[in-house]
Amino acid sequence: MSRAPRSRRPGLSSWGPALRSRRPAPSSGGPDFRSRRPGLSSGRPALRSRRPGLCRAVAAALLAGLLAGGCGLVSGSAMSDAVLPGPKAGYPDRPLTGAQLTVTSKEFTEQIVLGQIMGLVFQAAGAHVIDRTSIQGSIGAREAVKSGTADAAYEYTGTGWITYLGHTKPVIDPQEQWRVVRDEDRKNGLVWLPPSKLNNTYALALNPANQKKLGVHTLSDVAALSHKNPGAVTLCVENEFATRNDGLPGMARAYGMQVPSGNVRKMTGGVVYTETKKGTCALGEVFTTDGRIKAMNLQVLADDKHFFPNYNAAPEINAASLKKYPAMAEVLAPVTRALNNTVAQELNRKVDVDGEDPHQVAKDWLLKEGFIKEG
Repeated sequence: MSRAPRSRRPGLSSWGPALRSRRPAPSSGGPDFRSRRPGLSSGRPALRSRRPGLCRAVAAALLAGLLAGGCGLVSGSAMSDAVLPGPKAGYPDRPLTGAQLTVTSKEFTEQIVLGQIMGLVFQAAGAHVIDRTSIQGSIGAREAVKSGTADAAYEYTGTGWITYLGHTKPVIDPQEQWRVVRDEDRKNGLVWLPPSKLNNTYALALNPANQKKLGVHTLSDVAALSHKNPGAVTLCVENEFATRNDGLPGMARAYGMQVPSGNVRKMTGGVVYTETKKGTCALGEVFTTDGRIKAMNLQVLADDKHFFPNYNAAPEINAASLKKYPAMAEVLAPVTRALNNTVAQELNRKVDVDGEDPHQVAKDWLLKEGFIKEG
């Protein structure tokens, strides 16, 4: 499952304070390994006020690790929140005082929220933080950290293993998946800190009425149903999921599902969720950390054969930056440990369903959990 996989949101922007009051459009979701990830509209539209267009030349310069002018690629806003380490921060002082750090992210809801969380934590620890979150696609954010244009970002282990490092077979155990990515990516000047339990991967879901009617709780149950009653297995999926080996074709082979092509309806990500909720299709493709799962009371089926790769979020740090400011690892550790799918679904829901600002959502969660405090 190539997670640079979904091409996430267009555009690259920074969220200056003046932009933070803007409300994003409702979204659709999906892990980043495909061409978009859970969040705003089919790959999540830019949550910030995006600058028009993305110059090819500038994008190329970014991928080369350069800072070029124009198209909004070099703009970034300094975080100006008055925050200090909270009671659960895990460190007594401000160990990043004097540090100049730039955080980045891809351009979909979950990534932007994670980027804001990282920036606020660094700021509370004393760093001067530049917010360059919301870079289009996986490669741009990756190259920014790799080149030193940015210092850190939250990345996904499956994306690292499959998309960036070129492997085709995922590692089933989440910790082992992180370990092999960490070890192999060292040669690229990147350090992967320990991962969270947040695992943003593919899944199939259905509404409670259909679950009761069909009696399915796992993907193996769906496979059995496809043999017993093929007409009952109807799917709403995005175009990409319908053709990827890490999507429907691969899943069908792994589980032995028999799904007639006429039973598969292709649509944009946001529509998949609403049609699955309505029961237009018995089953819909979802992303496990999408806030609409809970908001729409969808029931996620267990991937009992572990077909879908692990996409656990972990801090990806420029090695030179970490050597200069080793406290980055210390201040991120307790926050990363607190991230899981339940937390991600709630934070994503606040942005994608309730229309709240990602920066404020990140700050409110950090304050509530005691990782930062107003100061």
